[in-house]
Amino acid sequence: MSTSTLRPAAHGTSSASADSARRLDTSFESWGRFPKYPAHLVPMHWQQEFPANIQGLHNGALPVGMGRSYGDSCLLKDGNLIVTTAMNRLLSFDPETGILTAEAGMTLAQILDFAVPRGFFLPVTPGTKYVTLGGAVANDIHGKNHHVAGTFGNHVTEFELVRSDGSHRRCSRTENPDWFGATIGGLGLTGVLTWVSLRMRPIVSRAIDYEGIQFHGIDEFLALTEEYKHVEYTVSWIDCASTGKNFARGIFMLGEHAQVPGDLKPSSEPKLVFPVEAPGFALNHTTVSAFNTVFFHKQRKPRVQSLQDYEPFFYPLDAVLRWNRLYGKSGLLQFQYAIPWESARQGTIAILTEVAKSGLASFLAVLKAFGDVPSPGLLSFPQPGITLALDFPIKAGLTFPLVERLADMTRDFGGRLYPAKDAAMTADQFQTFYPQWRQLERFRDPVLTSSFWERVTGDRPNL
Repeated sequence: MSTSTLRPAAHGTSSASADSARRLDTSFESWGRFPKYPAHLVPMHWQQEFPANIQGLHNGALPVGMGRSYGDSCLLKDGNLIVTTAMNRLLSFDPETGILTAEAGMTLAQILDFAVPRGFFLPVTPGTKYVTLGGAVANDIHGKNHHVAGTFGNHVTEFELVRSDGSHRRCSRTENPDWFGATIGGLGLTGVLTWVSLRMRPIVSRAIDYEGIQFHGIDEFLALTEEYKHVEYTVSWIDCASTGKNFARGIFMLGEHAQVPGDLKPSSEPKLVFPVEAPGFALNHTTVSAFNTVFFHKQRKPRVQSLQDYEPFFYPLDAVLRWNRLYGKSGLLQFQYAIPWESARQGTIAILTEVAKSGLASFLAVLKAFGDVPSPGLLSFPQPGITLALDFPIKAGLTFPLVERLADMTRDFGGRLYPAKDAAMTADQFQTFYPQWRQLERFRDPVLTSSFWERVTGDRPNL
């Protein structure tokens, strides 16, 4: 086996630099921009800086990456955020096995810049590549290929976990397997990840063989899901604003990595930036309905096929930096459920009906089937059935009551919500969705917590 070591793990830092890092008092936004909390940022540059960099600090700590979680799972009000993005060294890569090892602060974008020119791609990717490796593990992210590949954690081979008491644990399915399962999907609460090993998948081109199919209604979506369950990537955009004959219309999107050898160059940096905070009235039922009509009819034929680059297929929103400004200063709430198959059809129709009549149409609505590949994480979100993700602009007196109703409906249909995207779930809802949370609590590092964890469990430690 040939293994190429790319950059060695670096160690050590001066106490002066650690002391200055502790004085970075500011706010740290999640991608949803709600809630807004003050925090102390503690940059982490080297693997050995933790736990020394939190000594003498109070009010708890939480490791964070790019802040692409939508709610408060990456926030800690008045606490200490251990920012890992500077700890982004690629450590080794074995082209025979496809196993890549990198520090936990490396982003998926940085991994792709290295791997794609060498003929490899991420085994699972979410809708943004601006996520750290540690964040991908902590939230056990999923992608368009969940029905065949499972979650991100299914492809992690091992990692190192450092606790606040200074202990180090090498974790895999055979070594410390209980810590391995608790950390995958464990919301960054079991310790600080220093490095992660991930099995990449081979490709021969940047291109994706794409097909888009218009559908009308949930039954057509379900039929397409069954017909194309063998295709690696499937996802649907759905119109959640229209009613009547256009209710639940959408576009079913399929993709496979092209098998004809082609271009493998790295991606260019995005050049577009959403320039200003959009006014609060910009996204309303009328504008979203108009957008949905245009988007649905942009595909002029019921079926289209094309060869497209992987960037617009996997990461269409990454082309515009700071696109979350579209929702204005108040921010957005994302709502994402997974409802099991026995209630998936009925539950999805009921929730879409509730959204349509609320007047708070979602600008971005993504519908997909989850497969039955079991997630390795104790608190992982996906389960076999249907998942629907909706973005709502925060409007006083409207958005939170709607999301609470939708969460209660999800519970009634036997489903659950995604902690990484939540800013409104109640403690009762969370503990019903995830009764195994008490098991995770037993693995939680005694000084690590988050605003999300405090909100849904009522617990807060002190350093």
